[in-house]
Amino acid sequence: MTTSHTALDAGLARDNEAGRSAFSGAAPGAARAAAGHTPAQPHRAGLWLTGLVAALTWAAFGAVTWRWPNKAVGFSDWAYTEALGIAALAVAAALALLALTGQHVAPLRRALTALRSAGPWLVALPLGFAAWEILTAKTAILPTPFFAPPQALIEVYLDDWQRLGDSVLNTLKLLGLGVAYGGAAGFLIGVSIGWSRRIGYWVHPVLRVLGPLPSTALLPLTFYFFPSSYSAAVFLIALATAFPVAVLTWSGVAGVNKSYYDVARTMGASGWFLVLRVAIPAALPQVFVGLFMGLGASFSVLVTAEMMGVKSGLGWYLTWAQGWASYVNMYAALIVMALLFSGVITLLFVVRDRALSWQKGTVKW
Repeated sequence: MTTSHTALDAGLARDNEAGRSAFSGAAPGAARAAAGHTPAQPHRAGLWLTGLVAALTWAAFGAVTWRWPNKAVGFSDWAYTEALGIAALAVAAALALLALTGQHVAPLRRALTALRSAGPWLVALPLGFAAWEILTAKTAILPTPFFAPPQALIEVYLDDWQRLGDSVLNTLKLLGLGVAYGGAAGFLIGVSIGWSRRIGYWVHPVLRVLGPLPSTALLPLTFYFFPSSYSAAVFLIALATAFPVAVLTWSGVAGVNKSYYDVARTMGASGWFLVLRVAIPAALPQVFVGLFMGLGASFSVLVTAEMMGVKSGLGWYLTWAQGWASYVNMYAALIVMALLFSGVITLLFVVRDRALSWQKGTVKW
């Protein structure tokens, strides 16, 4: 009997030990399950469907451009038709590769991330290009020389890049001088009339009368008062820039909370300190709005200013192209002008985001 009890006790001990071992091994898993932790599942990255659709539309545009014969009209041969079609097919191949393998290949993953938000545009652009190509080169529904296909613009950029490049540089120089002078003058005027009632008494009426006047309306006077057409063009651009900068800087300085000045005065701040360290920093958001509006006004004046007699510039290039009825060159210059002006405004917003870091992202371009 004793032997039987001993064997039974030994068996129970072994069962208890096995149960404790099983419980201790299962407990972490049970605890993880109770805490909501599940074993990691392999990530299955899907295809970029919008990219595949974009690849198909670019391929369709390339096929239409390359394989559909051009309609012969006059002397128009559209020399770069085949090159444009091949380029569109290359874009289609690149998009297809990115859509199929972008999630799996590390170097392509960053490009895929950057292009995802532009997916609808990547679909719409080739559709627009295809319609443009069909209406001009393929069917001539839009007649030459007033309208031209996309490959005609490529021909202009490849054959006339030196004249276009020189025009871009001269436009940037003229625009930079005019905006710099106008922005500085408008800023000083705005701070002066916003800070001093005495200065505002004399300057404000003049600003109200002359400010809304279009700069180009003063064109006859500029020919008399300025020694050259270039200096007159700089003045017109500066005048167009100065008015919005002055008004909005004045508004910003005048709208500063008076308690800021009171706190600074109690700490012994001088008048110059109040202007330079309190008024101007508080008015900077309005100043940048004025610069944005001034840039927009200067762009419209720039073309007219360059038509007054300057020897190079995008406005001059437009006049030259219109004089020779070369509308293809005119369209090419308009595209360059749009990209250039958009880039200048983008640069202004970059500077604004750095200067006004606490307002970064509140206004986007």
